[in-house]
Amino acid sequence: MSSILLQGGHLIDPAAKYDAPADLVLSEGRVVEVAAPGKTKTTADEKFNLKGLVVAPGLIDLHVHLREPGQTHKESIATGTAAAAAGGFTSVCAMPNTRPINDSPAVTRWMQDSERGAVVNVFPIAAATLGSQGEKLSDYRELKEAGAVAISDDGRPLLDDHIMRQALSMAARVGMPVIQHAEDTKISQGNSMHEGVVSFRMGLRGQPAASEWQMVERDIRLASQEGARLHVAHVSTAKALEMIKLGRASKVQVTAEVAPHHFLFTDENCADYDTRYKMNPPLRPAADREALLLALVDGTVDAIATDHAPHALFEKMVEFDKAAFGITGLEVALGAAITALHVGRKAPLARIIELLSANPARIVNLTGRGTLAKGSVADVTIFDPKKRWTYDLEKTRSRSKNSPYDGMQFHGQVKATIVGGKAVFNEL
Repeated sequence: MSSILLQGGHLIDPAAKYDAPADLVLSEGRVVEVAAPGKTKTTADEKFNLKGLVVAPGLIDLHVHLREPGQTHKESIATGTAAAAAGGFTSVCAMPNTRPINDSPAVTRWMQDSERGAVVNVFPIAAATLGSQGEKLSDYRELKEAGAVAISDDGRPLLDDHIMRQALSMAARVGMPVIQHAEDTKISQGNSMHEGVVSFRMGLRGQPAASEWQMVERDIRLASQEGARLHVAHVSTAKALEMIKLGRASKVQVTAEVAPHHFLFTDENCADYDTRYKMNPPLRPAADREALLLALVDGTVDAIATDHAPHALFEKMVEFDKAAFGITGLEVALGAAITALHVGRKAPLARIIELLSANPARIVNLTGRGTLAKGSVADVTIFDPKKRWTYDLEKTRSRSKNSPYDGMQFHGQVKATIVGGKAVFNEL
């Protein structure tokens, strides 16, 4: 493996508390030197001049659906990770709702096999219960040994108090977080959008905000009792954020993520029955979006995760009520965050990198990642923070095109993605 000198860039590494111009040398898959501009002592085979660009620890997505095994008409590990690389992600955490469900070490290992053609690191999230049926726990210890970094039944929330308590207790013993899709389906009824003025006007049944925040409230209470780590997936309501703040004030180990679509759009985007905006949790009113933006800036939210959910067009191009939930989003996440938070809210770029790299690494215990300190894994994201660009869905590397971002303009463009010291996306 050749060595690489990244020179002339501005290094932002929140985990190492570094935010200044620097040169880096990568060799044998590791960062071997970080030095002031022009001061490196290590020779390198390749040199990249990064003047005007930001050098950051590789982005990590905590919530991605790669659909393989079993649903390759939507996405494959190869195509999904190609889209991730184009978005600046060097690692993705793959949800277990595959076919078969990832509830066994065999499936966990299969997803990580080099034959899958992944171009970025794939860290599986294993099913919390066998078949994600919410009845009997899977073997967390064996799943962790096979490479799983967390457990979750994702779109099938753990509704039963006893099962959720067992999951939290067992996950705490083996040192993994429980990731919960916070939805009380007895309240939400699987309805297609948020319950409010817009759903009433459209004549559609909606999901009340309580279906999310009441589940968050319960999970925090159980996590407190079990001394476990709880991670709340794709938070979408202001009330859920209040529950998370209260939990932290009581010293509960609770973290949370927000998806770009929830801080960019509102339920008004659904008004024309456009199924590209149908997702779960659903888009909420403007007041909720505002609360999410504030929480992303002030530290209440720990991570930005895409919830990249590819579908075939025939699964989306139907009546709104019948369409599949979910959108793609790996290729636009960094631009969305820079546009909404840095340009729109004056949040420092370091905060955005913390949300997309350092904090995700901490949440799922990815040792040696989420930083570019000497000795760390050579996973690097290089981007131009000032570049304005327009997303063209026809050029997506994903197999699916169920995205509302087509034609949207963003600030902050990925220029290169390096995984283990090897460039897997390069537009320098």
